[in-house]
Formats: sequence, C-alpha cells, structure tokens
Amino acid sequence: MSSNKRDSERNSGKTPGGSNSGTLVLVTAVAAIAGFAAVYGTAGGGGNGTDAPAPLVNAAGNAPVAGASTKPAEANKLVAFVKKSPAVELANVTFVDGSGAAKSLADFKGKTILLNLWATWCAPCREEMPSLDRLQKAMGSDTFEVVALAVDRTGAEAAAKFLKSINVENLKLYADPTTKSGNALKVLGMPTTILINADGKEAGRLAGPAEWDSDQAKALITEVMK
Repeated sequence: MSSNKRDSERNSGKTPGGSNSGTLVLVTAVAAIAGFAAVYGTAGGGGNGTDAPAPLVNAAGNAPVAGASTKPAEANKLVAFVKKSPAVELANVTFVDGSGAAKSLADFKGKTILLNLWATWCAPCREEMPSLDRLQKAMGSDTFEVVALAVDRTGAEAAAKFLKSINVENLKLYADPTTKSGNALKVLGMPTTILINADGKEAGRLAGPAEWDSDQAKALITEVMK
C-alpha cells in the first residue's frame, strides 16, 4: 500500500484493512454504557438524592450480568448468602418507626431479625417484598421479626404508600430518610438482607432479592434462632 493511501485512511479514521476504528470505539462505548445501565442501583440512588447510583453486587462483590433477570424466583437458591461464623458485630444504626419514634438495632436484641434494606425506587425490592410479608406472617413472634427498613430519602410517608400499594399487611413500617444506615452497614446494593441473631450480631447476608418465605430460607433462619 502506498504511503499516500495509508495517510488518507489514517486521516479518515480507518485502519489499513478498511475497518473504521472511530465507529468501533463508539459502538464499544455505547455497549458499555448500556450494560452498566442494565445493572440496578443502590442506596441513595433512584433519583432520591444527588448520589450517583452504584451497581447492585452479589456476595462475591461482582456485578450481575447485564440483562440478567432480577426476579426473586430466579434468585432464590440463596447461593449468594454469606454466612458469618462466628457472627460479627454490626453498627447500631438508627431510624424511625411508623409513628415517627426513634428506633435502633439495639432495640431488637433478644430477638432474631431479618433486616431487609430497601427503597421505593427499587424494582427488585417491589418484587421481593411480598415474600417478606408472608415470612413475617408465618414466623413473626416474640423471638423473630422481619424488619423491612426503607433506606430512602422520600421518608416514612412514601414508604407507607409503597407498602400499601403492594398490599403488605404484616410488616411494620421502619424508615431511614437519612440513608446513613446503608453506609454504616456496608450495604452495596438494594435490596440487601441481613440475618441478625438474638445477640444483635450479623449471622450472614444476601445482596439481591430472594423468596424469603421459601423452605430453604426458613430453615436458614430457624438454624440461627437455635
């Protein structure tokens, strides 16, 4: 190939083989952006504040494959549940209940709790919430409670409307409009569920949705309650 022809192709953005490198870079960039957008966001995201949403990650710290389903039924194997043995200390985060009264995780000591951190803007949270409601109905007692904590700047009123819209009947309302609990508990994505023993320590957690009223989940909870 003559030097004049190579110079002409270089100036036009083409490689000597005839491919357009500029077009390739553009297509690659668009694909990368589309893939990132397909991964759902996290605490403080979804337009409720100025924080940029971070990608939902699994227990291994890896983002799910772009376009992969986030439906609870397909994420129900609990394979991403990370057990902590021995159980570890947790930050004593604070929030409010449905009446606006101050609460903290310390208030639940003596009871095993399944702490679910969610937000009104989180689609997987909406899909997962009915299973948490059913779990509370089936297992809720003086020794166990599902604590569904809305980590959402829209506050308790918006969280209450959300729960009502999906016919939640058994869960109490808890909300953290400051969203500080997400960082304090080292939550990387919504939803994240933390199983906490009666001593107030973390027995394990799962990032992402699950069918929490499944036999497998109930067995996991019952083991921690022993």
